[in-house]
Amino acid sequence: MAQPVDPNEVLMTGENSFIRLSLDGGQTLSSRVSHWRVLWCPAGAGHALFVKSPLIDDNVQIYGDNIAVVRWLQATIETLLFPAFADAKLPVTEAEFERRGDPRSAVAETISTDVDRIVLTWYDCIEPFVLTMAPGMNNRPLGVFSTFFPARSAQLEIAGRFAPGSPWMEMRGDRQSTTACLAWSETWVKPRG
Repeated sequence: MAQPVDPNEVLMTGENSFIRLSLDGGQTLSSRVSHWRVLWCPAGAGHALFVKSPLIDDNVQIYGDNIAVVRWLQATIETLLFPAFADAKLPVTEAEFERRGDPRSAVAETISTDVDRIVLTWYDCIEPFVLTMAPGMNNRPLGVFSTFFPARSAQLEIAGRFAPGSPWMEMRGDRQSTTACLAWSETWVKPRG
């Protein structure tokens, strides 16, 4: 009989929504954003935003409200997802995070600092699905379980300017997805021992 409890150790639970934009349907990437709402991890709770875009001269900028959580994400998970976001030498700008909306219409995450205002928007979502990747899949030592709400449309706004490009359609397993997903109820795990 299958056991109702996953055998792995929980590392983090929360959200990791993302936007990847392209000017040529995914041949090249123009902007990449990783937004985290951490409800629990060994470093505490908090938010983080990692951005790489021509709006900021294609440099990586990081925003957060708990630097310990940001550094933990960099060392533990972002190093697997996008190594440019994992550089712990990059400064973290203190920011406030606020969400409004839901996937049935539109979701906007607003990140505010003393000098910047960033708005991430997802809309025109298609059917959600649960991503299930046990440790070891795709040669990653960590596993992740998440509810994805793929958005056909998304935008990145920084200081009133909009990043060029659009998300594109892609398959995840046998499910239609996109490169702009609300990834909610996300839990990262590692093998015990």
